Amino acid sequence: MGNVQLAETQIDVRCSDVAELLPDLVSLWRESVGEPEICVAVLDGPVDLTHPCFAGACVSAKEITASADPNAGFATTHGTHIASIIFGQHGSPVRGIAPRCRGLIIPVFASRADGTIEPCSQLDLARAITWAVQAGAHVINISAGQLSPGGAPDDYLANAVKLCNESGVLIVAAAGNEGCECLHVPAALPAVLAVGAMDSSGVPLSSSNWGGPYQRQGILAPGQDIPGAVPGGRIAHRSGTSFSTPIVSGISALLLSIQLKARGRFDSKSVMKALLQSATQCIATHPGECDQYLVGRLNISGARRAIFTYGLGLVNSSDGSGLRIPFSSLPQNLSKSIESESAIMSDARTGIQANESGELPLGASSEFTPSTVSAAMPLEDATAVTSSCILSSDCGCGGGAEKCTCGGGSTKCSCGDSGKPSLVYALGELGYDFGTQARRDSFVQAGLANPHDATQLLTFLAANPAFASAVTWTLNQDTTPVYAIVPAGPFAAMHYEKLRDFLGSQLTGVERISVPGVVVGKIPLLNGQVVPNIVPELRGLYSWSTPALVEAVAGSKPKEKDKETVTAYQQKVSDVSNFLERVYYALRNLGIAPQERAVNYAATNAFQAERVFESALTTDFNRDGRPDNLKLDSITTEKSPICRPGSDCWDVKLTFFNPAMRFEQAKHVYRFTVDVSDVIPVTVGKVRHWDEY
Repeated sequence: MGNVQLAETQIDVRCSDVAELLPDLVSLWRESVGEPEICVAVLDGPVDLTHPCFAGACVSAKEITASADPNAGFATTHGTHIASIIFGQHGSPVRGIAPRCRGLIIPVFASRADGTIEPCSQLDLARAITWAVQAGAHVINISAGQLSPGGAPDDYLANAVKLCNESGVLIVAAAGNEGCECLHVPAALPAVLAVGAMDSSGVPLSSSNWGGPYQRQGILAPGQDIPGAVPGGRIAHRSGTSFSTPIVSGISALLLSIQLKARGRFDSKSVMKALLQSATQCIATHPGECDQYLVGRLNISGARRAIFTYGLGLVNSSDGSGLRIPFSSLPQNLSKSIESESAIMSDARTGIQANESGELPLGASSEFTPSTVSAAMPLEDATAVTSSCILSSDCGCGGGAEKCTCGGGSTKCSCGDSGKPSLVYALGELGYDFGTQARRDSFVQAGLANPHDATQLLTFLAANPAFASAVTWTLNQDTTPVYAIVPAGPFAAMHYEKLRDFLGSQLTGVERISVPGVVVGKIPLLNGQVVPNIVPELRGLYSWSTPALVEAVAGSKPKEKDKETVTAYQQKVSDVSNFLERVYYALRNLGIAPQERAVNYAATNAFQAERVFESALTTDFNRDGRPDNLKLDSITTEKSPICRPGSDCWDVKLTFFNPAMRFEQAKHVYRFTVDVSDVIPVTVGKVRHWDEY
């Protein structure tokens, strides 16, 4: 691993400006420098918001697992550089692409004491993506990735990307810097806009990756000697796909802003499609000659023309210099790539890494080296731009204020509800940890022979109940801790008593627990993993086994020897079990987004779903009167049109089909509504159902 030397310049009166690399950017700025309603989340290292370029920027930070302390270290250096490319204020040392858009910084990487990076797992990245969606982000920038031969993500990450696609949130991710036909996740996942790097003449950098999905959903953007802020009030120029990615994120935010100004609404999928369809294509004379160009080069003016004609089939484009360059038609499955969701799952728990010119890592077992840095070259003074709102340096948000005034208006300096504690309703198994070896040893010295034996621990806690608060209780999914459970308030003792009961019940057959609450802070575990804390709500703490819950829903096995009665009962048991297992595994989630909390509550409160299965198994839908043998096809969630004022209601949608008449008979849909506005969700109204053709 080579040493990286950061060639940086001290700030002077001049601005560092990506506009010199993007000739058509000034024309976009004349329409908008970003609207405050558009939020861009940056999932990276911490950001030094005291840098002069952020004075007046509406940017806030949110800790999930990585530290947001902007001390010296490469994580902060990288994060600050990335954020400044998007949010650097006009008139400051670094003029960003979308300075008036709101920014949300979610640190997923931290610097170790020796200056190296504390990696991020795919689980933590999925958590950050989910939280960004919940906070109201419209674009998510990820200048990082894990090298993956088949492009297969962890199922947490795949579900988080699926959530973004369903929620209309655009993920823009780096293609990676191995310089090979190889893939990174999340960039290779369907519905993610992958970004490669090119030099100032439009030639792909030799380090920029290509191949597979990138040829359908990837775009080249400037990635050589990109200016940006670094901690300590300095600027530097760096190269790699890390730095081409925020350029595309910033342009995407501007296009969304222009859509919003013109039509009062915006559509991230149309922006992604416009960027891909307008990309300047490489014309190959030999097979494979243009592979490194991905779909094509970023064409700002072409994308601007295309954003109001979703799906417009262009026949030529401009490369920014006025030269008309014809390009080949887009791949036939482009739209499918944009619209589809990832169905690729794996049990990988490894992290995201990169080579010496590569991206930040996403994995506990991986190390990385930072992107190659070229000699810093001071830029000339930027040309003045006439725009809808040039933010002044006395706006006051960069230093952490809650308000920012722009153009006579006022907007909150955070995305959506980013300042509020995050509600959670998570499912899993109960585990425990001690945080540190010293804490574990304190149990041993108090008389607990083997702290890792659950039976011994329960016996010890029965005699020493005060020690329950010294245990770090965890919520696990497939043995992986995803949260710490930290009781608080006047009923904390009752919480600890219930947790002890849960642990004892798991030794005799209980499989799962539900933990509703709010996420407050984080805590390290003995293995070095850092997980968020849930302050639980006692009313919603439940434990159960799947067979017991199925029996509670389906009833006891009938004693009658009537074959039809027994068959109907067995069918009901099978279908309810199928529903629960799909929630536990296929739809496994962190319980943060409202749709996740709705479906998790539906699994906990399976009695609501029981009405669905009862109806599905006893209703005749065939014209000839024969009873249908309906099977569960899919479980989805949608924002409910039926809700009470001040509530947040989601429809859990169960779709059934008849395997024997797959093409002849319509699917039958059942919906029930869950209000997730409170820490404990509740069902609203009755089950509704209809045929769907």
